[in-house]
Amino acid sequence: MTNLQSIKLVLLVLCPFFLWSQTVTTTSSLSYNTIDDNYFKDEGNVKKQLAWAKVYLDKAKKDNKGIRKARGYYLYAILYYADQPLKAIQYLDSVIKYSKIDPNKFFPAAAYCEKAGLLVDLRKFDEALVNFNLAEQVALKTNIDYYYVVRDYIGTTKSEEMGEVEEALQLYHENYKYYKTKDYRGNYYSYWFQNTIFGLADCHKSLKQTDSTTFYNNLGYKEATITKNKRYQLMFTLNEGANQVDKRNFRAALDSIKKALPGLIKVKNTGNVLASYFYLGRSYAGLGDKLLAVQNFIKVDSMYRIRKKITPEFVGGYAFLIEYYKQIGDKEKQLKYLTTYMEIDSVLQKNYKHLNKVLRTEYDTPHLFAEKEALIQSLQKKQSVSSAGILVLGILVLGVGGFGGYQFYLKKQYRKRFEAIIHPVSPDVLASRTIKNEDSSLEENKPQESFGIAAEVVKQLLEKLADFERTKGYLEHTITIQKVALQLNTNTKYLSKVINEQKGKTFVQYINDLRIMYAVDQLQAQSILQNYTMPSLAKEFGFNSAEAFSAAFYKKHKIKPTFFIKELGNEKQS
Repeated sequence: MTNLQSIKLVLLVLCPFFLWSQTVTTTSSLSYNTIDDNYFKDEGNVKKQLAWAKVYLDKAKKDNKGIRKARGYYLYAILYYADQPLKAIQYLDSVIKYSKIDPNKFFPAAAYCEKAGLLVDLRKFDEALVNFNLAEQVALKTNIDYYYVVRDYIGTTKSEEMGEVEEALQLYHENYKYYKTKDYRGNYYSYWFQNTIFGLADCHKSLKQTDSTTFYNNLGYKEATITKNKRYQLMFTLNEGANQVDKRNFRAALDSIKKALPGLIKVKNTGNVLASYFYLGRSYAGLGDKLLAVQNFIKVDSMYRIRKKITPEFVGGYAFLIEYYKQIGDKEKQLKYLTTYMEIDSVLQKNYKHLNKVLRTEYDTPHLFAEKEALIQSLQKKQSVSSAGILVLGILVLGVGGFGGYQFYLKKQYRKRFEAIIHPVSPDVLASRTIKNEDSSLEENKPQESFGIAAEVVKQLLEKLADFERTKGYLEHTITIQKVALQLNTNTKYLSKVINEQKGKTFVQYINDLRIMYAVDQLQAQSILQNYTMPSLAKEFGFNSAEAFSAAFYKKHKIKPTFFIKELGNEKQS
């Protein structure tokens, strides 16, 4: 499901009320609050809002108040979020500049966070995470509630945009514990509590943990009903419908999705309307009703053509449409959806850090080439092919050729990466394969006090981490930062900081890297492991699922474990 845009809208709506609730007395005819109120009363009239923003900023400059200048620039920034994100970022940089010296409960934290959101839209993930982290650091000191809002935003970005679902899941669990200590059915906390529950449900759905997904969907629906949050009632209903598709309970899925869809259409939640049609299509396909499946997948395509936006989760319907029109002999529509499918693939290759495995497995390169040849031969026999049709076909040929070339290039790159793993030739590669004691001593020489922990404490923690690595504690399936902190006789804050500063990683990255390095060594040392299934290997190396193992392996070495194992077998034979 899609939840990121909704969070952005909530942040935008809440900020004015959180930031400027106090009364300000000034010598001018209008107070800051009055100007601010007038600005939001004219929402939708950009010309008037720009005028009010200028009045506010001019007054702030005259009074020479940094935090008020920041607010003035913020009023400009939000007018450009939708259409001119780069211009909005420039204004947010001014917000940060004038509020850093004298921060309040939301600035500069909100400016960092919303700048990060715009950078996500621009697919600049690394820059976005830097700004999210800056927002975290500031909010931790100035506004603990907003700190958890930022972490929720990070979780949504990681799960929906970056494919880092397990890291997002950990963030959501921490947020869940925090909100449980608050008035989680009150006006403010109820929204973020339910948003967190939705994040938990959606992450478990992505990991195919269907029972956990159902648990959190039911919990979220219950909370949304108690607090009369219609939006989240619809979201949890739809999400459970999608989950029932994964469980292959197709009739139950149809029931849930059909309950949610009219409400989603009414509130113009286009992202989740598209999701509804996709899962309706999958449900009908599962029941063997091809015509209704096709009708719903065509609706997905129609929405894509209008929005020009689709996430990897919802592209699977194109493979169904291509195959369906191939079977009934409608080559023009087969060509239409194949062309669109390849267009989407190209966009996803560029925009997403993770590639949807559907694009790699359900419709691989040989399939595309075979499809292309069949279509070319068939369409060439037709005398009535229009010049426009020939042009489309030519584009398809070039596209498939480029796609094939890309695949050839990718295979060569994979082979190089495989060679780098088994035949490391540089200190950098060696460092990525082994945990070296020298690294620890080098890190220990850094000024530890710079991040707020005494040098002796850091040294002791590093020694304990070295023991943890030697005893392979990272292979435990249910490991959490809380459990490791308890084992090492420290607290999670210290442990997290030491791993961040000394290892240069988050706790999850640290654990996953240790597991993957162990997996690489064991797969080479024990050839019998090469015959194991992916789920068995995942369990062997401490992961809860084959998907998590594969994702961590790829993140570490930029190749899939299946490719690595296959190449190991080829090496042995040669």
